[in-house]
Amino acid sequence: MLRAMLLLGIAAAALRGARNPEKLDLFVGGTGGYKTYRIPAVVVTAKGSVLAFCAARKDFGDWSDIDIALRRSTDGGKTWSVMRIIAGASAGTTDNPTPIADRDGTVHFLYQTNYARIFYIRSTDDGRTFSAPVDLTPVVEGFRSEYKWAVIAPGPGHAIQLRNGRLLVPLWLSPDHSHRPSVIATIHSDDRGTSWRRGQLLAPSDVPNPSENMPVELSDGHVMINIRNESPRHRRAVSFSKDGAGGWSKPVFDEELYEPVCMASILRLRTGGILFSNPRSESDTEAIIAQYRMRPRNNLTIRMSNDDGRTWPVARLLEPGRTGYSDLAEGPEGSLYCLYEQGVPDHERLANRNIRIARFGLDWLIGH
Repeated sequence: MLRAMLLLGIAAAALRGARNPEKLDLFVGGTGGYKTYRIPAVVVTAKGSVLAFCAARKDFGDWSDIDIALRRSTDGGKTWSVMRIIAGASAGTTDNPTPIADRDGTVHFLYQTNYARIFYIRSTDDGRTFSAPVDLTPVVEGFRSEYKWAVIAPGPGHAIQLRNGRLLVPLWLSPDHSHRPSVIATIHSDDRGTSWRRGQLLAPSDVPNPSENMPVELSDGHVMINIRNESPRHRRAVSFSKDGAGGWSKPVFDEELYEPVCMASILRLRTGGILFSNPRSESDTEAIIAQYRMRPRNNLTIRMSNDDGRTWPVARLLEPGRTGYSDLAEGPEGSLYCLYEQGVPDHERLANRNIRIARFGLDWLIGH
């Protein structure tokens, strides 16, 4: 025990001394038989293995032939396994990687196929192998009585386990292949993934097209969900629930969190703080916005709150230039990970896209 504590202290001290994030491209567009890699998701297992997932795309579109890829690290991100495909058959859309690192060591994993079905697999050996898929679509079919969805997807990015053991997975649903209009919901399991139940739909009238969302458990046990949306205010929306399944509060906009209309990640640290990551491109000119016909996803930024997300006084630029989706994880020795899209511009469009991982410490984030 003493030796383990000494090693943990040495690792923490080394991390505090590493002022700048260590970065590595894990999935590179145009290699491995795939044109591009998108949609990152990362978790650290109970044993400390870092699992980096993404969508390996044969072409650039959301509806192209897509598989889900995984790389593992068992030494804190220093070395990585070769890429392997854990879901998909290179025919049809298999996407939206949504992992949960259970405290008991299990890795739960959800994904969608053709935006029409949701599947669940699990690993009990730290991500080396996964079980046969279980079709969870019958669980979400229950939403049809309230909402005639034609498109459904979990996550993407990590989902969470509450302190009471509940596994909580966010969803978004749409009646149209354009993904608009959309609503959100959650599904949950109270028996470590053996069975699943659906929660309540959240379809706010004054938050247009809520879609990709991520929950975080607050210090009092309530769940806050952080929501991508298409409001002209360009701010993230948040809603609160006592259990993550229902009784959602009316969503409000977080004036400190810019929304370029992009997936974002939110993570509670063991120390109690909350991290948030997304592109922070408020300063982009109207000309750039017109060029890309959307708000550019530039300047991936990590923010931190020490009051359950009421304020975000800490902000550090992690990756300048073209970025995109991101996901956050925390290692057992205090290291922090951000797995994110790093864009490669091609003829003024985002063609090849890489998935890059950054490892950093709180000292870098808070500037000490």
